[in-house]
Parts: sequence; structure tokens; C-alpha cells
Amino acid sequence: MLQITNLHAAVEGKEILKGVNLTIADGEVHVLMGPNGSGKSTLSHVLVGNPKYEVTEGTITFNGKDLLAMSPEDRSHEGLFMSFQAPIEIPGVSMTNFLRAAVNAKRKYFGQEPLPATDFLRMLREKRKLVGLDAHFMSRGVNEGFSGGERKRNEIFQMAVLEPLFSILDETDSGLDVDALRIVAEGFNMLRNERTSAMVITHYQRMLDYLRPDFVHVLVNGRIVREGDASLGYAIEEKGFDWIKNEAEAAAAAQNR
Repeated sequence: MLQITNLHAAVEGKEILKGVNLTIADGEVHVLMGPNGSGKSTLSHVLVGNPKYEVTEGTITFNGKDLLAMSPEDRSHEGLFMSFQAPIEIPGVSMTNFLRAAVNAKRKYFGQEPLPATDFLRMLREKRKLVGLDAHFMSRGVNEGFSGGERKRNEIFQMAVLEPLFSILDETDSGLDVDALRIVAEGFNMLRNERTSAMVITHYQRMLDYLRPDFVHVLVNGRIVREGDASLGYAIEEKGFDWIKNEAEAAAAAQNR
């Protein structure tokens, strides 16, 4: 599904990603971990096409297409979705109207007719149940007055409605209590199938417990320096990142000799 090769990217002239290589197949969930400032969020923003992030080298292929040649809107229509660390408010735009516009824009991209109102409202009712959002949220502005947990659940609800092929969860667990995390994770797991994949950015072992990822990758100083299964994430929870950073620095020093 997703093939990242030798990806270099910069923000305001400062190089952040320094040669990322990552392959994610259909149906796989990959967890990305690493110390603050290692480039995790930069990678997610590059994938969705944030114009602040400049790709200086490398390629990204998504389902056989050149992702870097697509606009952010087309990337979304092709099946990319990102759940942000801090979802913003959009006052004056109701959740219902926001999602209806998004769904019909995607349908238009694929040459389909707009979804009839009755079918759309029925779909909203079904998807809301996945993440425990009450009906009154649909008439409120997007994230307006929502608590932190409600905003994160709303992000997963949007994912359920848009049915992306590849989802990026950028520290969706940040600030959630145990109950909210369980609801968000269970909603995400209900949406998983053999065609959908995800990249989950997290610092916490508890997210591994809920998501049961196929692979864990550790990003340090703009490069993936270690890969493994969920046990790698548990080792990081126990010992921190220093041992991995030390290994990476020693390997880099040996290579430069």
C-alpha cells in the first residue's frame, strides 16, 4: 500500500527527516515511536501534504501512485486520513454539514452522485455508535466546545464515515483517560479489515495493548533505527529510548570511520 524510500524533508530550511525507508502493506498496523523531535509528526505531515514541509529527496508511492505529485485534497480522496494531536474547532460549521461535504467531495472525485440525505443520515447514526458520540454533537460546530476526549472520538468518527484506506493516528491517545482511550481504540479496531492500514504515532505502551500492531518502528534523529514487533514497544516503555539512541549513535560513528 505505502512505500517510502530514502525520504528527506525539511521545515523552514532545517532538515528533519534524513532518509526514512518504510513499507506498509494492506491490512497492517505499524506503530511509530521515538523521542520528541525525532521526526514522527513531520513524517505524518509530509504524507498528507502539509505545504510547510518540503521534501528534498526520496519517493512515496501509495497504491502504485506517486503520492508526492498529488494535492492534499487528492491524497484524502485516494484514501489517506490523519487524526491530529490537537484537532481544531470550526465554529459555525455543523458536524453534519462538514461530513456531508467531505463525503460528497470524495464521491465526486470518483465520478459518483452525491449521497442521498436519508442514506447519509442513516450512515451517521451507524458510525456514531462505534465511538460513543451522542446525536446532539451532529448539530454543533466541528469540535466546538468538545472536551479533549470528545475531540479524539470525533476524529475516529470522521475516519469511520470517510472509510480511508490508510489512517495516520498522530498521538491520538495523548490526554485521554482510560475509558476514552478504550472507546477510541475499540472504534478504530472495528474499522480494521484486510484492505485498510494505519500508522500510529504514540509514546505509550497502553496503545499497543489495544491496537495489537504488526510492527513497531523507532525513529531517532530523522531515521528509523530499529524495528520489531510489539515487544519492542514494551521494552521502550520499560527502559526508555536512551539505549536505542546509544546504539544508533555507535552505529553511525562506526560507519563514519
